[in-house]
Amino acid sequence: MTPTEKGAHWLQGAGLRPTRQRLALARHLVGDGQDRHVTAESLHACARESGDQVSLATVYNTLRAFSAAGLMTEIAMDGNTSYFDTRVDDHPHYYWEETGDLTDAPKSELRFESLPPLPEGMEITKVDVVIRMRRKG
Repeated sequence: MTPTEKGAHWLQGAGLRPTRQRLALARHLVGDGQDRHVTAESLHACARESGDQVSLATVYNTLRAFSAAGLMTEIAMDGNTSYFDTRVDDHPHYYWEETGDLTDAPKSELRFESLPPLPEGMEITKVDVVIRMRRKG
């Protein structure tokens, strides 16, 4: 299957119409079968380098549409940067402060003994774990 076909299959599986822009971005996100952690800016740069004509606003809107359809998970960092992860199961992440990269951390090593009590009438929908790192010294 070509990267474009993989992207089309990914979109169709979520019931999204495969527009030209969606197909171009999906090809970059899942075309090689690898999981990705991207920002809108990094995906926009990748698309532009490949000759895909897509605006940054379209990239933002498309990533949010992919997330709403369950194709990606949005991970908000520092209040002004969001990463979008193509791996949608619950898993922790490493955030590499020196490079700004977000990568998967081993899920099998994560343990919670308890969580704080929730306010009345609330339920947990998800627990995000981001382990921020930098080199010692």
